[in-house]
Amino acid sequence: MNGTKRADIKKGLSVAIVLKQDQRSGTLTDGIVKDILTNSSNHPHGIKVRLESGEVGRVKEIREE
Repeated sequence: MNGTKRADIKKGLSVAIVLKQDQRSGTLTDGIVKDILTNSSNHPHGIKVRLESGEVGRVKEIREE
């Protein structure tokens, strides 16, 4: 499942995000969702979230449901 729909993403979910500085390389960072930052119901590049580690990026993969 990809991370383009806000309804699919919940706090505490394990996800893989792409950080702003990694957008060109496509390097993914794993973590747990702390906050959902995108207000719209969907976003073509992925919903922007803050991980518990404090990193901010767009969800590319949802690791578990």
